Amino acid sequence: MTKIARYRLSPRAWPRGLKLRIVALSDIHADWPWMTPARIGRICAEANALAPDIVLLLGDFVHGVRRWARPVPTGEWAAALATLRAPLGIHAVLGNHDWWEDEEGQRTLKGPVEARRALETAGISVYENDARKIGELWLAGVADQRPLERFDRGQHYDGPSLADLPKTLAQVTDDAPLILMLHEPDIFPDVPPRVALTLAGHTHAGQIRLPFLPLATSSRFGERYAYGHIREEGRDMIVSAGLGFSDLPLRINAPPEIVMVELGEADAGW
Repeated sequence: MTKIARYRLSPRAWPRGLKLRIVALSDIHADWPWMTPARIGRICAEANALAPDIVLLLGDFVHGVRRWARPVPTGEWAAALATLRAPLGIHAVLGNHDWWEDEEGQRTLKGPVEARRALETAGISVYENDARKIGELWLAGVADQRPLERFDRGQHYDGPSLADLPKTLAQVTDDAPLILMLHEPDIFPDVPPRVALTLAGHTHAGQIRLPFLPLATSSRFGERYAYGHIREEGRDMIVSAGLGFSDLPLRINAPPEIVMVELGEADAGW
């Protein structure tokens, strides 16, 4: 069974009495022999068993380990994700690896990349600087912040970003509560208090966490946004440890997890 990271929150910008159960999956990194279609299918079954109102997929669907793994064809991992079920739908943003593994995307910095096409074929909505009204709430998602691999230096990235937060939030046209999906958490300082909750992935919670050693993350903020529930200036963000591997097929003290957030409940860790 996959670890379930559970949160109960009542963010400042969330209406009193409105309850919502979110299940979030991040950094699946589909590859053989570790994150196979069968394993992704089992994770989706565990997610469905949590009875979510909405499922959010936070990017990096394609493989992240090149030396010791083989990529799973996009159609196969997308078909596994198509088994997810929630009344308010399945919604996704893309991650840096989804751009890095797309040859045309690396050449032109234009989409849709193959991962987006596969998700949409599977019936999953993809957000790249988009916001949509879903029931009583708004859901928004920005495009990837680190799309070109040749500019990536771990914590440092000096290339172009596709994320356009102002454009995304300008599409929100009323006062209904707003949830924001990111892949990389680094844009969080620019997120306004209007956003009730931000969800992100990308960091893998460091992936390898050893005692007495500094945590290595792919965030320019280091450990500040490495993992878990972050509250700054009354704004809330949850960063997932993700599910798969990046670079090395190894996790130490950073187990893969499914995130479940219950909004409209008292703040508490479960």
